[in-house]
Amino acid sequence: MNKLIWKLLRQHISLSQLAGFFFANLFGMWVVMLGIQFYKDIIPVFTEEDNFINNNFLVVSKHITTVGTLSGRSNAFSTFDIDDVRKQPFCKKAGAFTSSQYKVSAAMAVNGAEPLNTEMFFEAVPDSFVDASAADWQYKPGNEEVPVILPRTYIALYNFGFAQSRNLPKVSDGLVGMIDMRIFINANGQHAQFKGKVLGFSSRLNTILVPQSFMDWSNATYEPGKTEDPSRIILEVNNPADSRIAQYMQQKGYDVEDNKLDAGKTTYFLKVVVSMVMLVGLLVSILSFYILMLSIYLLVQKNTQKLENLLLIGYSPNRVSRPYQLLTLGMNAATLILAFALLIVVRDYYMHVIGLIFPTIKRGSMLPALLTGGGIFVLVSIINIIAIRKKVMSIWNRKE
Repeated sequence: MNKLIWKLLRQHISLSQLAGFFFANLFGMWVVMLGIQFYKDIIPVFTEEDNFINNNFLVVSKHITTVGTLSGRSNAFSTFDIDDVRKQPFCKKAGAFTSSQYKVSAAMAVNGAEPLNTEMFFEAVPDSFVDASAADWQYKPGNEEVPVILPRTYIALYNFGFAQSRNLPKVSDGLVGMIDMRIFINANGQHAQFKGKVLGFSSRLNTILVPQSFMDWSNATYEPGKTEDPSRIILEVNNPADSRIAQYMQQKGYDVEDNKLDAGKTTYFLKVVVSMVMLVGLLVSILSFYILMLSIYLLVQKNTQKLENLLLIGYSPNRVSRPYQLLTLGMNAATLILAFALLIVVRDYYMHVIGLIFPTIKRGSMLPALLTGGGIFVLVSIINIIAIRKKVMSIWNRKE
């Protein structure tokens, strides 16, 4: 019987109007889902926590200018500079970077593959600034193994420069234990070889970090009596977003090297852009909803006589409304499915591009986008069902 009712009511259906609703709703829902998914995928680039350096730690250096370089002015921090930073109300503690005073080279290979040979340098910070276990982050004179923390930028260069050009295995956090690192020190006629034990990668330190105990011992052993003022300092602050930090850095001509301050601004800007894109998508969805309701109203209006006859011979308003309600539910469901399929295709593309720039980024869940699309589907469908029901009821009431 429902098939007979549908045959009676499907006349006067405008395929162009329904197609307009479908594609408009598809575009709007896809834009909203894409905005949420893109934000969830890209935000870890700016907010990713470091496994070894606390988020409240800032790495500071002096701003390098052309005039300063030509004049030979030092960019190192004096004892007075460090003490002045420690006195600031936003600073909890401050420490200096200690640099290696000798020449270092290393050979790094993964799982026995062809090694990468390169010159490098070591730096160390006080152990209290490194979030690693005391058992792992220590060195005793005579040990052949030296704990090392590598910068993620260094690994990115290895993965997409050296390894990719030679079809070698790429390095990730899960392959840390497979890295074979040999360290060679040459200074004052002395030659030494150590095995580097890579503990992991840091995204906030652009240096090769070794324990302070190893740095003090090696400098005293291979370059005794040679010291330099630190070119960088690390400080722990109460709140990285404190406006006094930016004011002090600007006043002193210091740079925050890990871009912690800029990351907050970038995250805020990203939120604004994504919100605007999602607002456009919602507006398109709302317009498509009105297109559908207008089409349904016109269709019901054209079939008013048939609807009245069906109601007169005993059909209930619910049964008469059901074909139109099923039509809208079917179109809304098709829109959700197709929008999600398009989202998967587009996401695969932009995640591939992002992965080339940030190789350590992990794919997050698509559940937030799917739940958002499902929420739009449920909301629009409920409104459609209620509106169609009210329209048919108006005919029923007029019949009575």
